[in-house]
Amino acid sequence: MNKIFKYFTALLLTGILITPFGQATAGNKDRTGQAGASELLINPWARSSGWGGVNNSSVKGLEGLFSNVAGTAHTKGTELIFSHTQWLKGSEIGINTFGLTQKIGKGGVIGLGIMSMSFGDIPITTEDLPEGGIGNFSPTYMNINISYAKAFSSSIYGGINIKIISEVISDVSAQGIALDAGIQYVTGPRENVRFGITLRNVGPTMRFNGDGLSIRSLLPGQESYFTLEQRSADFELPTQLAIGASYDFKIGEIHRLTLAGNFISNSFTKDQYVIGAEYELKTYLMLRGGYSYEEGITNDADRTTAYTGPSAGFTVAVPLDKEKGSNIAIDYSYRATDPFSGTHSIGARINL
Repeated sequence: MNKIFKYFTALLLTGILITPFGQATAGNKDRTGQAGASELLINPWARSSGWGGVNNSSVKGLEGLFSNVAGTAHTKGTELIFSHTQWLKGSEIGINTFGLTQKIGKGGVIGLGIMSMSFGDIPITTEDLPEGGIGNFSPTYMNINISYAKAFSSSIYGGINIKIISEVISDVSAQGIALDAGIQYVTGPRENVRFGITLRNVGPTMRFNGDGLSIRSLLPGQESYFTLEQRSADFELPTQLAIGASYDFKIGEIHRLTLAGNFISNSFTKDQYVIGAEYELKTYLMLRGGYSYEEGITNDADRTTAYTGPSAGFTVAVPLDKEKGSNIAIDYSYRATDPFSGTHSIGARINL
């Protein structure tokens, strides 16, 4: 078992070295906007986004598909989540997400997650009809996650997540694939000290293709049209490296307070520092909040993101079987933005 973990750790560290992080380009603000598939950076889950995704080291269950895939190894049986996000409320962009994790064998967990973004109806315009009036089109972005995680011991958890990426508009589309890998380490007298490291969105470049990149032209002196096809440039994926730690203060048998911190190194945007706290009353009520900081975020003139830093959320759970730990829960989160009216996420969770 220890040999398998050593191989897995070596694979993760090798991935870190061969990505742009090994080239000392992480957090380079001069590269902002040069990556594509930025939807991979959106956390669609209501529970973990409530404290800014700071729970890289402590996430347990299905939401580890985004935060740290190693966390899915904590799934005790079956977990399902349906989540809806109003992203940058007022922009009319919605995100619907479904996920499932299932424990298999001894310590193994497989996972499936589907995230779909809808942008509403956008009028079709042309050079001759710049005001539209000839119909609408609806872009669709979709990410499919397929994961496997394993508890190598009572202290060490690891996992790998494969992402299938699809971006489609009316006449142009792009498809790609990416890989996540993560490790969690649990220690302390009451298993209350946790560390996590994850590498996200590592994969080959993507490119748009389709009829929208071709035009019909007529050469002077010729009667027939010919089709001129243009090639789009490749774009890279927004690779991230996240390193986090958390500490649980367990007060009696029914109270828990968790403090967590996370550092996110981005290959195409500014680095981020996240802190957060979560309070739990038994397993029935959870309150959480976080703050994400990056250079210039406190100044309107220097801020390069719509998010202003604060986030908050809560969970209300109803137990189904106390012995098995099964329950039904509702999660909600809010992330402050400027402009727009924040990002709101709500999810329904079933643990069996």
